[in-house]
Amino acid sequence: MTGHTEPPARGRGGAHGHRTVQEHRARLAELLAPLAQRPAEERPLGAALGAALAADLVAPVSLPPFDNSQMDGFAVRSADFRGDVGGTRGDLGATGGDLGATGGDLGREFTVAAAIAAGDVPAPLQPGQAAPIMTGALLPEGADAVVPVERAVPSRFPEAGATVALPAVEAGTYVRRAGSDVAAGAVVLPAGTPIGARQIGLAAALGFTALPVRAPLRVLVISTGAELAPGGDRLGPGQIYDANGWLLSSALREDGLEAENAVSRSDDPASLRLELAEAARAAEEGRLDLVITTGGVSKGAFEATKLALDGHDVEFAHLAMQPGGPQGLGSFEGLPVVAFPGNPVSCWISWEVLLRPVLAELVGAPRCRRRLTAPLAAPLESPHGKLQVRRASLRQDGSVALVGGPGSHLLGALAVSDALVLVPEDVTDLAAGADVEVWLT
Repeated sequence: MTGHTEPPARGRGGAHGHRTVQEHRARLAELLAPLAQRPAEERPLGAALGAALAADLVAPVSLPPFDNSQMDGFAVRSADFRGDVGGTRGDLGATGGDLGATGGDLGREFTVAAAIAAGDVPAPLQPGQAAPIMTGALLPEGADAVVPVERAVPSRFPEAGATVALPAVEAGTYVRRAGSDVAAGAVVLPAGTPIGARQIGLAAALGFTALPVRAPLRVLVISTGAELAPGGDRLGPGQIYDANGWLLSSALREDGLEAENAVSRSDDPASLRLELAEAARAAEEGRLDLVITTGGVSKGAFEATKLALDGHDVEFAHLAMQPGGPQGLGSFEGLPVVAFPGNPVSCWISWEVLLRPVLAELVGAPRCRRRLTAPLAAPLESPHGKLQVRRASLRQDGSVALVGGPGSHLLGALAVSDALVLVPEDVTDLAAGADVEVWLT
């Protein structure tokens, strides 16, 4: 672990250190760096979604793999418009069609060749011929341009051997050249790229059936607290249902990680130690990479997480962030442990602002959140010296409106938000219309 100005509390010890969000991310990155060295695995396309590429993806073929038509129309030789090869040249508006209105260029009449559908291998196009061709079909040898069918006279596909009048076009018109999208041998996706639907579509178009990926992280989320009641039970006095485990494990799975949740329904540190010991055994057997705990990291008299980790290589500190100030990180018998606070919004903000960006940088999954600048819909106040993270909603007019207050218990507001507003430590108030940093969630 790197040094810092004020020593954090280790295990159960003493006063909290104070550190910035950036400093805490750096310490998380140091703790979790070995996770980036896990061996790659080959996954079928359907199972690669949400993972990150373990190696550069190199195109084995070009896209398109051949010259093809961009339009339904007629494949032609552009040179035919510059010389008399047996057809009629001139102002084809005189043929009775509306060719002059759609281009007015000097054109000519062509003999219609056999039609070409997508997947056909056409015969070479002879001088003076125009071949009806469908979008995506292979351009015949000799052709170098396509005239859209709506510019033809008549504006339909006549039978082979009939005559069609077409306006003059230049070589390359409405032709998709081989390799114009992707050239064979090019790196199309670098290692570390998160794999989404668009990346899988590209891989499929290149003929891949499987991809080398960084194996998704396997995470156990442990909620702690004697007040936690099982879902479905009637709440007793002072009890609440566990939201944190479901909130965090769902967030992790939503972002391509493998996650399970467990609950330690006790303030006795021995209960949590048993959960952690079992998790450490799973890690030794290669079944688990990381534990996230929620609760028991603040300054109260019954902080079970701090007590359970006493004597292990774990440190606790208070961050200049609201919500989500109390944090812990370290290892339990070699297993990385990240300790979040217990309020639902605090633990979710801790994931989004602290851990998620670190994992995105280290292993490529989850993806980084999209960030933008938007004007505030209403004024806000923020505590001096803390990064305040507010739940918000991006409006259709491009402004961002806060949802709910700053409290760390407001799960209802979190559920209807779709963005975060980050207010810097040195800002205490902002007027409506002021630009703020927004993360889309």
